[in-house]
Amino acid sequence: MRLRDREKAMLDGASGGVRRQAMEHLLTVGRFFDAEDLVPVAQVHLMADTEALGLSGVAWLESIAAQPETERRVIVPTITDPRGTDLAAYRHLKQDEAFVDLERRTIEAFQALGILLTNTCINYQTIFPPVFGEHVAFGDTGSGIYANSVLGARSNYEGGPSALSSALTGLAPRYGFHLPECRRGSTLFHLTDRPSSLSDWGALGGIVGRQMRSYWDVPVIDGVHGSPTSDEMKHFGAALASFGSTVLFHMVGVTPEAPSLDTVFSGTIPAVQPIGRADIDAFYQSYRPTDDQVDVIVFAAPQLSLTELASLARLLDGKRIAEEVALIVCTSPEMKAGADRLGLTRILENAGALLLEGVCFYQMHAREIGQANQWRRLLSNSAKLVNITGGYGYEPSLATMESCVRSAIAGRIVP
Repeated sequence: MRLRDREKAMLDGASGGVRRQAMEHLLTVGRFFDAEDLVPVAQVHLMADTEALGLSGVAWLESIAAQPETERRVIVPTITDPRGTDLAAYRHLKQDEAFVDLERRTIEAFQALGILLTNTCINYQTIFPPVFGEHVAFGDTGSGIYANSVLGARSNYEGGPSALSSALTGLAPRYGFHLPECRRGSTLFHLTDRPSSLSDWGALGGIVGRQMRSYWDVPVIDGVHGSPTSDEMKHFGAALASFGSTVLFHMVGVTPEAPSLDTVFSGTIPAVQPIGRADIDAFYQSYRPTDDQVDVIVFAAPQLSLTELASLARLLDGKRIAEEVALIVCTSPEMKAGADRLGLTRILENAGALLLEGVCFYQMHAREIGQANQWRRLLSNSAKLVNITGGYGYEPSLATMESCVRSAIAGRIVP
C-alpha cells in the first residue's frame, strides 16, 4: 500500500505506540482487501457496546486509555453507537450489576480517549450528519447505510478495532464503498405499491435484504414516487442492512447517486424484480405469532426520532398499558432531552412506558434481560429488531406502531 510521509511516520512510531498499532491494523485490513492506499476520514461512528466488547475488550480499551494523553486521544470527531445500559433505568430492567460495571468502565475509557458519548445509532438525525462525497468510518449498519445511501457519504462497515484505528489516525483503507466503481447498482427492484407505515418500509427493506447475495450487492429501487421521509428511509435502510448485510442502496429519483436508471448502472440494466403489497403482507406473515400472547413491546432499532416519539405520545395520551405487558422505547440523549422539554416523556411514562436514552434494546444483553423478566413474546414495529431478537431467544412479531399500542393497552396482540 502507498503511504504518505505522515502515515509512514505514524507507522514508525513517531506519534506513539497507540497510533503505530492503529496504523498496523489499518494496513492489515487494507492489504486483505487490496486497498492501494489510505483515505482521510472526516468522522468516525464507533460501535462498542459491552456485550460485544466483553471483559477482554473493555480491558483493551482501558490499556489504551492508560497511555499518555498526547498518544491516546482521537484526532477526528468520534461518536458512539448506543450503549448497553441506561444508568438511570437499568434496575427497572433487572440488568446484572456486572454488566453495569462494564458499562461504567467503558464510558471512563472512552472519555479518556476524547470520544464523544453521543450513544446513538441515529447520528444522522441528531448530530453531525456527513455530507455528499465525504469519507467516514462508520460501524453501525443503520448509520452506515443511511450515510452511504441517503446522504451520499463514503464508508464501509467498520468493526470496532478498525473504527477506533481510524479515529486515532484519521484514516481508513481505500477499498469497497470508498471507490466509485463499488457504488454502482447490481440488482433492480420496482415498487408497485408504496409502503404506508414505518413497519411497511422496514418490511420492504427485509424483502430486498433477503435477496442480497453478498456484502457487495447494491440494490436499486425504482417506482418510489415522491421522496420518503427521513424516518421511512431510516427503517428501510436499517432492515435492509440487517437482512442483507447491505452497505448501500439507491432509490431512483430520490437518493443523490441515482437521478435515473441509466446513471446508476454500468452497462446493461438487469431484469427488474417487482415488489408489491402482497409481498409486504407476506413478510408480516413470516413473523405471525402462534397466539395473541405478548410479554414486551419494543420501539427501537433504530432509536426513535422526535417525530416518532411525538406520534407514539399521541397514541398513548390518556391511555394506560396493561399491567402484564412491558412497553420499552429507546431514543438518543438529544431526542430524550427534546421529549422532556415538549412533555412527551411525561405522556409516555404516565401511560406506563419506559423511555430509555442512549441505548438500543438488542445491545442491552437482550437475552439476559428477557430471562430476568420472563419475556419471550416480543412485538415491535421495527423489522430490524424482529430479525435480530429471534437470535436472543425471543419469538418476535412485526406490526405497525398503532397496532403495537393497541396491543400494549389490551395486554394481547390485536390488529
